[in-house]
Amino acid sequence: QVQLVESGGGLVQPGGSLRLSCTASGSIFSRNRMAWYRQAPGKQRQLVARIDWGGTTVYADSVKGRFTISRDNAKNTVYLQMNSLLAEDTAFYYCNYWAPGLNAWGQGTLVTVSS
Repeated sequence: QVQLVESGGGLVQPGGSLRLSCTASGSIFSRNRMAWYRQAPGKQRQLVARIDWGGTTVYADSVKGRFTISRDNAKNTVYLQMNSLLAEDTAFYYCNYWAPGLNAWGQGTLVTVSS
């Protein structure tokens, strides 16, 4: 099993920045993929960004150029740097860990973008 602990959410004004962190512990498989998803009220959970063990990244079109996903394999930690935040970025953000036979989720952290 893998446990994920997220941090970094909060309230920020439009145009501001936040950095989310997610640290994995437990049965870590080296060749894993980590990702951030988000879910706004009344909407489905959707992929924000993901990064594989080698550093290849994928972004949702809505966050390209504003968000950056990165990882520190030594710390089993993935980061999401969010810049130029918009009101529509308001959501619960969930960390995801995937490896063969494993798919784990964090508890979620709330990001609120409001003036």
